[in-house]
Amino acid sequence: MGMSRSQGCFGYPLSIFFIVVNEFCERFSYYGMRALLILYFRRFIGWDDNLSTAIYHTFVALCYLTPILGALIADSWLGKFKALSMIGLALIALGTGGIKPCVSAFGGDQFEEGQEKQRNRFFSIFYLAINAGSLLSTIITPMLRVQQCGIHSKQACYPLAFGVPAALMAVALIVFVIGSGMYKKFQPQGNVMAKVVKCIGFALKNRFKHRSKEFPKREHWLDWAKEKYDERLISQIKMVTRVMFLYIPLPMFWALFDQQGSRWTLQATAMSGKIGLLEIQPDQMQTVNAILIVIMVPIVDAVIYPLIAKCGFNFTSLKKMTVGMFLASMAFVVAAIVQVEIDKTLPVFPKQNEVQIKVLNIGNDNMTVYFPGSAVTLDQMSQTNEFMTFDVDKLTSINISSTGLPITPVTHKFEQGHRHTLLVWAPNNYRVVKDGLNQKPEKGENGIRFINSFDDSFNITMDGKVYVNVTSHNASEYQFFPLGVKSFTLSPTQQTPPQCKNDFQSSNLEFGSAYTYVIRRKSDGCAELHMFEDIAPNTVNMALQIPQYFLITCGEVVFSVTGLEFSYSQAPSNMKSVLQAGWLLTVAVGNIIVLIVAGAGQFSEQWAEYVLFAALLLVVCVIFAIMARFYTYINPAEIEAQFDDDDKKKSLENSYSTVTPVSQTQM
Repeated sequence: MGMSRSQGCFGYPLSIFFIVVNEFCERFSYYGMRALLILYFRRFIGWDDNLSTAIYHTFVALCYLTPILGALIADSWLGKFKALSMIGLALIALGTGGIKPCVSAFGGDQFEEGQEKQRNRFFSIFYLAINAGSLLSTIITPMLRVQQCGIHSKQACYPLAFGVPAALMAVALIVFVIGSGMYKKFQPQGNVMAKVVKCIGFALKNRFKHRSKEFPKREHWLDWAKEKYDERLISQIKMVTRVMFLYIPLPMFWALFDQQGSRWTLQATAMSGKIGLLEIQPDQMQTVNAILIVIMVPIVDAVIYPLIAKCGFNFTSLKKMTVGMFLASMAFVVAAIVQVEIDKTLPVFPKQNEVQIKVLNIGNDNMTVYFPGSAVTLDQMSQTNEFMTFDVDKLTSINISSTGLPITPVTHKFEQGHRHTLLVWAPNNYRVVKDGLNQKPEKGENGIRFINSFDDSFNITMDGKVYVNVTSHNASEYQFFPLGVKSFTLSPTQQTPPQCKNDFQSSNLEFGSAYTYVIRRKSDGCAELHMFEDIAPNTVNMALQIPQYFLITCGEVVFSVTGLEFSYSQAPSNMKSVLQAGWLLTVAVGNIIVLIVAGAGQFSEQWAEYVLFAALLLVVCVIFAIMARFYTYINPAEIEAQFDDDDKKKSLENSYSTVTPVSQTQM
């Protein structure tokens, strides 16, 4: 078996440091690009939310499916080193498939016999590098994106934001190549995947041929391949299939884990991001996971595991993974509790057979509005405290009146399932405006619309966005803004005196609110601003998400780091990348589970979906614990060494048996 020796440093092969730095740079590049993609598709290319999301998840799914191809090429033909440099860094689309299954296994290959402790710690350091790279990239690349650049027109600087990850990828290649002479490289041993598939196929076919009771049973179903394949290959495939069988329940963990970027981020949009002096955006909460990983990996590795060992508890790899699944399940229970608290603060929106109406008096006199069974009297420039809900069938008549004038019926047909604002002003005038908001504003932004009580139209420019031609006694559409105080400018109309001030400021916008700003003319002809709240800002703090992030991060540390090490330690030498790819395949399948459940399961309450996922993972956790109970740990190196000894004995026996009588006489 051809390989090169690896130099040592602090008890670790020196080559490990090059591999870890390479992984840090590569993960910075990958996560930096991934953080930008959804916004790039949505805002730069101009795709809608659904298409952008579909393309994004297709890309991520491919990144976790291509490792199968990468593993096949690495173990069969090129070897892990060449797959990394030739495939992984040549094409990004296939590159992540070339890198993912190989780099952790390649790192594991650098250790000698008797360095199991250092090798186990390497997988923790390796995982730390992944998350340090992703943490820095998710912080830095969005900062680069918001920079303004361009030759002809200034806009969000996507070239810079994509360019820095690309440059880091070049650094990854350079660092990896510099360490080339220090790596221990195992020669690939033929088309392993083809041999495995053929051997399994032959065993199944042979077993089916000999299914009658007259043929004696064999210890393992793969033993039916002995007629055609040697015992070493059969033994290696047994190792792989036993581990692959354990992988079957694992996608459920990833189905929950990967919802941090979807469901949990959406949950954060209905929360307040004011945490002390910090103001956190909903999509920034994902960095909590990476921050906690960087903190928890060293603590778990250097403190928790040694303490458990001192207590005399044999905390095996599969027990760690079981605990990880349980912690992830509990994280979703906490998420459900947080969701219940959020739901208590959310406004009630109309059901399909209902309409909601708010009355806003934009005139100079008191107005009375008569609804079936009730009446509302409003002073000038005031509104009803909240939206009134009516069953469509029972909303038979609405009438308005101002002091001393006859009643005027409202003849407008209200659209069911929507909110409406009834604008009234003397004498008995009205306009019904259908509100564009039937939910909290997305991404924690704040909706603002303007109502014009002038007799002529105007334009308003607010924080770079323009409300065009807001007509007399009418409302604009909502536009959405991040938190903070926003300045806006009213375009002067023909009736506006030249000395009037046309610059105004909004209220201090927080998270998830909506406001109506009424522009009214004062007695001197100048404009004045009146603000009305349509949807209250979020009140449940995003800090309440930290416990669920903490639980799922602890689950990730004991599940994912252990899974990488377990996949390596239980694999034969020529199939280590295949098992790493199998491990990554569980991530892809987990993402597909989320897409299926999200598409098929229509839950009226979000907390119910969280409880369902928690329950599913808990059931899977119990099944996995039972499967793990019957798993026997092996040392592939010892088994292969035994085959090597047997091969040597056979070759010696063969050499003795071929000695001729003539040579014996001469002796």
